[in-house]
Order: sequence, then C-alpha cells, then structure tokens
Amino acid sequence: MAFYRQLGTIPPKRHTQHRAPSGDLYYEELMGEEGFSSDSALLYHRTIPSAVVDATVWELPDQSTTPNHPLKPRHLKLHDLFPGDLPLTTDVVTGRRLILGNADVRISYVVAQQDSPLYRNSVGDEIVYLESGDAVVETVFGPITAREGDYVLIPRATTHRWLPKGTKALRAYAIEANSHIVPPKRYLSRFGQLLEHAPYCERDLHGPGELMLAEGSDVEVLVKHRGSRGIVGTRFVYADHPFDVVGWDGYVYPWALNIADFEPITGR
Repeated sequence: MAFYRQLGTIPPKRHTQHRAPSGDLYYEELMGEEGFSSDSALLYHRTIPSAVVDATVWELPDQSTTPNHPLKPRHLKLHDLFPGDLPLTTDVVTGRRLILGNADVRISYVVAQQDSPLYRNSVGDEIVYLESGDAVVETVFGPITAREGDYVLIPRATTHRWLPKGTKALRAYAIEANSHIVPPKRYLSRFGQLLEHAPYCERDLHGPGELMLAEGSDVEVLVKHRGSRGIVGTRFVYADHPFDVVGWDGYVYPWALNIADFEPITGR
C-alpha cells in the first residue's frame, strides 16, 4: 500500500511519446502488481531497460531449512552469526543468513559494512528492518535514507542496492515474501486510505525525494527468481545502468517507516 506519487518529468498521458529536449524518445517501463490488474508505476528511462548483454547463474546462499518437528522452542543467537571482523567483508544482499522460512515468507539476518551489488528480488516484496546502523538505499525510483528503527519496503522487481553509512555496522532483518506485503485490511478504507484508528498514516511513509541518474555500461544486477528447483538466482549484465530514470509516477515504489512513528490507538 502506498499513495500516488510523482517524481521527475512525465508526459501528460500514459503510454504516449515522452521525449528528451534533444528529441530522443524515453523508454517506458510499467511495474505492476498482479500483472496489469492492480497497483502499478510507470517509469521513463533514457535507455532500453530490458537490454541484456549476458546472463549467468548466481549461486544463492544456502536456502535450505530444517523442519522443526517435533516442535521445539528455539533460542536464535543471531549476533553470534557474524563474529569479529566478518561484517567488514559482508553486504546486506549476499551476506544474508536464512534463519526461518516457510512457503509464504523467509526471514534472514545480516550484519554488514560493505556496499551491496545491484539486486532485484523477482519473487516478492521485501521489508528490511534496521536493528542498528544507517544506510542509503539506492533504487531505480531514487535513493532512500534509512536509519535505525526503519522498516524499508522494497516492491518486487525493484532494482536497488544497500550502502551502509558511518563506522557502525548495519544490523538488519530481511523479510522476503512470496507475494506482496500490505497493511491489514482493518487499517484501510475501501479505497486504500489508512483509517483514523491505524497506528500509522501516509505522513509517516518516506519515499524517494529525488532521482538517480547514473552512467555506465555492462552493468551487473543480481536477480532472485523462481526456478524449477525452487528459488534460484541469475546474474544479468545490462547494456546500460538501470538508474537512468528521468521520471515516474504511480502507487508502487519503495518507502521507509520508522518504528518510532508506529503508535497505538491510545496515542502518545
């Protein structure tokens, strides 16, 4: 769930010509939920966003789980997973350790100080909770500044990367869904507005405030997707940098919500 937003330059009507001052056409990309039958966003690129130069296998970290049967209580000592200087060589994407999972969701933990590669989850939405540390999340929609206590929602198929900031390691929980992550229906009006009794509202959601216009060729992006043996990965090389969007609008985009802004019905 998010409200309508617009950033950069867009044409007056959808699916019409949008040209640069030089006369060159911008390339339209539609990112939608449930195909074309639900919320979506239209992005306008300077270059063709689907121009793939190469594709190779990306071997994902271990995705296997152990059934908790018979059911036993578990004490997960997550801080012990990244001892000593290990975070210095770890990033938020490739360094995730899967700790819990089922058919609907997977929860990982990571402690990182390295910049992540460009990454896209094509399986479902992600929410990354920052236990501690600060970061900039660069996305195809623009950058988001994330801080301790933030829940950062990344819609499915959003190309992005994590850049930890400061000297403090970034400690994060990554919640990867097999579909979309939305508020409970009881918080929403029938048109999608957060109601008065919801513990947060649209004012608390912080999305990109500016665009990113990066240059580059033969740019590598790690993509997580479904395969014949479950969730697998592909390493794509694109002809041009995906962060070349001159404008976008719609209801699908990344945003952050800080836990300090999540308030009970009783108020402050």
